[in-house]
Amino acid sequence: MGKVTGFMEIDRQDRRYKPASDRIRHFKEFMIPLSEEATRNQAARCMNCGVPYCHTGCPVNNQIPDWNDLVYRGDWRDALYNLHSTNNFPEFTGRVCPAPCEASCVLNLIETPVMIKSIECAIVDRGWEEGWIVPEPPAHKTGKRISVIGSGPAGMAAAQQLARAGHEVHLFEKYARAGGLLTYGIPDFKMEKRHVARRVTQMEAEGVVFHYGAHVGVNFPVERVTEGFDAVVLTGGAEASRDLPIPGRELAGIHFAMDYLPQQNRRIAGEAVNEAPISAARKHVVVIGGGDTGSDCIGTAIRQGALSVTNFEIMGKPPEKEDKLMTWPNWPLKLRTSSSHEEGAERDFAVMTQQFTGQHGQVQKLECVRCDDKFKPVPGTEFAVKADLVLLAMGFVHPVHEGLIKTLGLDLDPRGNVKADTNKYQTSNPKIFAAGDMRRGQSLVVWAIREGRQAAHAVDAYLMGSTNLPR
Repeated sequence: MGKVTGFMEIDRQDRRYKPASDRIRHFKEFMIPLSEEATRNQAARCMNCGVPYCHTGCPVNNQIPDWNDLVYRGDWRDALYNLHSTNNFPEFTGRVCPAPCEASCVLNLIETPVMIKSIECAIVDRGWEEGWIVPEPPAHKTGKRISVIGSGPAGMAAAQQLARAGHEVHLFEKYARAGGLLTYGIPDFKMEKRHVARRVTQMEAEGVVFHYGAHVGVNFPVERVTEGFDAVVLTGGAEASRDLPIPGRELAGIHFAMDYLPQQNRRIAGEAVNEAPISAARKHVVVIGGGDTGSDCIGTAIRQGALSVTNFEIMGKPPEKEDKLMTWPNWPLKLRTSSSHEEGAERDFAVMTQQFTGQHGQVQKLECVRCDDKFKPVPGTEFAVKADLVLLAMGFVHPVHEGLIKTLGLDLDPRGNVKADTNKYQTSNPKIFAAGDMRRGQSLVVWAIREGRQAAHAVDAYLMGSTNLPR
């Protein structure tokens, strides 16, 4: 594998951020990529470990040691070909994936892991720069018509795979642009939307027909995506936000994260914002929820000019470092500090919000208490925090049932997701398939891409009797 002694001779060197004082003034990406030489050196750290556990850590099963070796040898084009064989959109995962592959790296047991995510991003970015990434239209058409509802990463992956198999694919999206949460949830400073737009252009050249402003089951009849189609793939995501039903919840100034983040993304894109604007400018902001969505709210609020940003998490503070011999190769529980956290947010753990209070219908304070590891309030630890804007970023419970799902009458699993297995991806209606967050619940972009690809494999086999698409 490349340089046999590389992992002993070369230290991990990852991409760096531009200074916080500069990056908070804009919404553009601020990651500084490594040079070609430095990236090749990092690829040389990949061990000839015999059993590459990074394969199991990666949901799309990227052949990580293979393209690390190709990068080390300077064969970037073959590295791109290998990377695309398992992942349709590595520029997405190379920017926003938390990299469970790195947690599973064998080198991570005793050292720092191979810089897999950054190498992946470097490969695909070079592919775009060199003009190696081009449309791949099918040689033959099958005559089958497929509708895909939801153009997030699962829908885009499924649509691209099915179009390349020769099917006529129509992708329906309720918003004005494709990408789902990639476009309307993830802030531009984490991933600029030009990356999604390039893939849409590629997919259109491969035959995928995009239909925008089509909120199926709301302003677009369900019959128009089922009648005349040989198969239907549901990839609409899990968009029902987890609420905090406590006293004062009705006060103005309390919003779900997914009412807040898309507004800013639409402003940057020049789209109209028809609903009442939500802005953190000159406000004391409290973000409830310590995950990625909460982090995105923090970075957005700081860039909008918030006076202060406080982040509460109901879980206790995780350890600074994991016990690798206990957790490896699984995803470890440890304190994770994002670039947005570093930009000026104050974080607090084991905090439960008990009540919102305010005057004249506007939130002004959070009444909080510290809680134990069973989420029970600890008497005598009550405190209050000033807040002009509260953002609820506590995750998502399941897909929105009203409209599409209820009209189709599909079976749901115990968590409220559309019921389908990971073999055939078929719902209770055999013509209808489900993949991504709509099927598995809130998850990662990389899981959505995997499920979209596997669902495409299942749909192709259902329609044609066999398939050459990879799972």
